[in-house]
Amino acid sequence: MPADYAERTTVKQSSIPRPVPGPRPRAGWAGKLAICLGLVALLSGCGFSQLTSGLGSGLWGGKAKPNPSVAPAVTEAGLLDAAKAGEAAGVEAAIGHGCPKFVIWPRDRTITRYEEGRVGDGLAIIHRGELTRTARECRIEPGRVTVKYGFSGRVLLGPKGRPGAIRLPVVVYVTDRDREKVRTERVFVTVSLTRDNPIGYFSAVRTVTFDIPVGTRPADYKLFVAFDRQANVPRRHGARRPGAR
Repeated sequence: MPADYAERTTVKQSSIPRPVPGPRPRAGWAGKLAICLGLVALLSGCGFSQLTSGLGSGLWGGKAKPNPSVAPAVTEAGLLDAAKAGEAAGVEAAIGHGCPKFVIWPRDRTITRYEEGRVGDGLAIIHRGELTRTARECRIEPGRVTVKYGFSGRVLLGPKGRPGAIRLPVVVYVTDRDREKVRTERVFVTVSLTRDNPIGYFSAVRTVTFDIPVGTRPADYKLFVAFDRQANVPRRHGARRPGAR
């Protein structure tokens, strides 16, 4: 082979450029999404359960779950709707951390009125009242607590009942950490019943303010609601005094 041909061949081979290492390809949107989901799962295990993203109201762009730390307003209309829906008794409609609890007194959740001398006879029931729902919210100040509370329930007309307005007595107690009563409030609720509509519903919202001594917390106090069996309920003119149970 001629010398000049060998030299030209060598030059051509040496002029071939070697591949230069470039930057690594960036992760695509799929990789980023996988990383984000991994972080969400990790943070959820650490107690961050209310995470949301820019994809919408919720993580997947759907409707966000309600924040349980936000208490809905206590209103008579809301409690009345809850009573009509037949929701469980004693479930708090409003969440207030550190606020005194408000519950139904177990032994006086219901009140039944019978014809005189026939207490306990189901066929002698005039009407029956039931407390079914409670709610409360509060404002805490130094040495004082103001609680806005509400309750609702229903009244059923019995076999011996007559259509008309029925007035039932309700009492609300405020107790301290030793279960001693520090405040008592009485409320009357009225429901109108007919033969065609023998079930009526009621609701009431009130506000009570009480002082708390130094060394106690608002959460040490509790509110109870019950039917007041000792109250004197006005009777219809000419009606006999019914028995109660």
